[in-house]
Amino acid sequence: MNWQDRAFLLKVTLAVVMLAHSLPGMMDGGVNAFGRLYLDPAGFAPFGLPLAWAIKLSHVAMAVALLSGRFLKPLGWITVSVLVMGIIMVHGREGWFVVGGGRNGVEFNVLLIAAFLTVMYPGGFQRTGRDS
Repeated sequence: MNWQDRAFLLKVTLAVVMLAHSLPGMMDGGVNAFGRLYLDPAGFAPFGLPLAWAIKLSHVAMAVALLSGRFLKPLGWITVSVLVMGIIMVHGREGWFVVGGGRNGVEFNVLLIAAFLTVMYPGGFQRTGRDS
């Protein structure tokens, strides 16, 4: 990891958030409950448990990618997809605010998506190839 990277603090912070969001559930059985008690009844049976583990392992892989600077775009798109599905399946119905004006809303996911896209595309979205 390049200490002089302008996005160093953002990358480290995102890595910490991803690890904090994945490792405890992997250690205390929460990921199993997520798979069996949420994903299976939500229509993912019988794949809820493997999907839950894939999601949590993708968070760990994203943290490693952020710290190593490798595979940021492919793992970033997986992470953004998981966050968007979290908005669709869980947070969207709760409104915007995580705390304050509401509870468990989408604002944190939206912030994370913007942060991941910023890390994935530090120069912004630039068009390549010929113009249409």
